[in-house]
Amino acid sequence: MQPVFEKSLTPAPATRETSPRLNINVVFTSVDATLAALKEAGRLANHLSAHITLVVLQIVPYPLPLTSPTVSVDWNERRIRVIANKSPVETIIHLYLCRDRFETLLSVLKRGSLVVIGGRQHWWWPTPEKTLARTLRRAGHEVIFTGTE
Repeated sequence: MQPVFEKSLTPAPATRETSPRLNINVVFTSVDATLAALKEAGRLANHLSAHITLVVLQIVPYPLPLTSPTVSVDWNERRIRVIANKSPVETIIHLYLCRDRFETLLSVLKRGSLVVIGGRQHWWWPTPEKTLARTLRRAGHEVIFTGTE
């Protein structure tokens, strides 16, 4: 497995509950697709009394050290917080600096996780988001795909 650098951005401790709740994972794909996925995950979370974990994978090319990505982690963190604030329920952000997005996702998601992915939906050719959804289903996760136009 490739090394991974993780940064967790969580709500203030006063708002966190100690009882275990269902977790809905939303994988960041693009801004519009992730907003659609967060909307769907929020609808599910309200019905299931769950919380949302936004999983953001930032790929770092091999010539660079894993802790020195091409895009600033602070800039990406601010951008992701703005997106996560649009979620109607408690959302925890996990930002991973990694080399391989599939390998990282498979290592950080618990087996059988509920995952919501947003992306373009073309019936004639699989999009990268559809390929990701298919890979996660094959790995044993429950995946909901939310199409955007």
